[in-house]
Amino acid sequence: MAEKKGFRAKVQRFGSYLSGMIMPNIGAFIAWGIITALFIPDGYFPNESLAAMVDPMIKYLLPLLIGFTGGRMVYDLRGGVVGATATMGVIVGAGIPMFLGAMVMGPLAGYIMKKFDEVFKDKVKSGFEMLYNNFSSGIIGAILAILAALAIGPVVEGLNKGLATGVEAIIGAGLLPLASIIIEPAKILFLNNAINHGILSPIGVEQAANAGKSILFLLEANPGPGLGILLAFTFFGKGASKASAPGAALIQFVGGIHEIYFPYILMKPMLLLAVIGGGMSGVFTLSLFDAGLRAAASPGSIFAVYAMATPDSYLGVTLGVLVAAVVSFLIASVILKTSKSEADLAEATGQMEAMKGKKSSVAGTLNAGETAEADALNQTPVNTEKEAAEVDKVIFACDAGMGSSAMGASLLKNKFKKADIDIYVNNHAINEIPDDADVVITHKDLTERAMTKIPSAEHISVENFLNSPKYDELVERLKKQ
Repeated sequence: MAEKKGFRAKVQRFGSYLSGMIMPNIGAFIAWGIITALFIPDGYFPNESLAAMVDPMIKYLLPLLIGFTGGRMVYDLRGGVVGATATMGVIVGAGIPMFLGAMVMGPLAGYIMKKFDEVFKDKVKSGFEMLYNNFSSGIIGAILAILAALAIGPVVEGLNKGLATGVEAIIGAGLLPLASIIIEPAKILFLNNAINHGILSPIGVEQAANAGKSILFLLEANPGPGLGILLAFTFFGKGASKASAPGAALIQFVGGIHEIYFPYILMKPMLLLAVIGGGMSGVFTLSLFDAGLRAAASPGSIFAVYAMATPDSYLGVTLGVLVAAVVSFLIASVILKTSKSEADLAEATGQMEAMKGKKSSVAGTLNAGETAEADALNQTPVNTEKEAAEVDKVIFACDAGMGSSAMGASLLKNKFKKADIDIYVNNHAINEIPDDADVVITHKDLTERAMTKIPSAEHISVENFLNSPKYDELVERLKKQ
């Protein structure tokens, strides 16, 4: 059992690492999709000079951003610069957009730069630090770029083409709906980032560059299956699950935070059949109408999906989401109506968070009262409290620095505003906590990592980013001081 949990944790960490390279750059992918939609010959406002940006963005800008982000994750800005330089090699060494190559070369270059510095940096004599820093990164970056162009680029291009050919063969054979058998359970296990951002999105961007759209962007982002589950609980659930389902449906469908329906499935694992059925029927409908998106829809909100859909895909996307929701709803309704026992939503939420490895940013909407009490009783010890005069910057940190931490930061900003406290509050990925942070707020499972990252800050550990008494305690402390 422990071995299985350890393996799952490793896969989740790998998926988190892959998504960590892609997700911070989603805005650039969307920008590329918008420019493509507007200015290519078949776009809304054809413009030859502006359309000239499309090809360089997909061939150079997007891979370089991924390579820089990957290198920075390993070795901060120094690793990012070398990662981007090395990525240029795979770009030149291949004839296709090198997203996969960037995801290899960025972290690899950052790692090599880090190890090189560990061996030689402390041996540099005083006064020669800048000379060493500039030339060591320049030389290593040049060597890796040359190696990537001559050897790694062609190999990754072959692998990339093989994956793309395999996906196209699956689509051509009409077997793409079967992907839901893997994708839907993977979402519940928090392994979707490895699949979505590691495989589907890079190949989808290449398909979109050639055909103007790709169905691969919709395999994981379709909000239909999750909506069907939550609607079934709205009508046929019991107790807390029935009461919380309508609000959860709004967050999932409009807000695009899919993880909020995971506890409902963990309450009754048979409901996996519902999301798989909904996913398969949705993908089949999308394939039938040749629907697709120009770029990734992130988060998986219905608004984001429509924003990235091509004009000829609006009908197919609408039907794909609707059919997925209806099928998921019907299967889930039968399971709920024939079920004799009512599982504990709070227990399922805890199980989900244990699988995720951290507190869910939206779980507080499901069992707010219970988590608040648990939060107050089960805090991880924190380091020395700072005086109000010492606090200029409060940082929320989570794995990606986008979901959980963003919602927590927004909540604390509002509390500070109401208390007339003028202190900077922001959210970051745990690997990118700024060095001048005075107070760092993390989930208790991540606090130790945050302390290692910036030991000089005061660290506040919480159970629930949306419902922690620690926020009010911090506000009161800063007000009094």
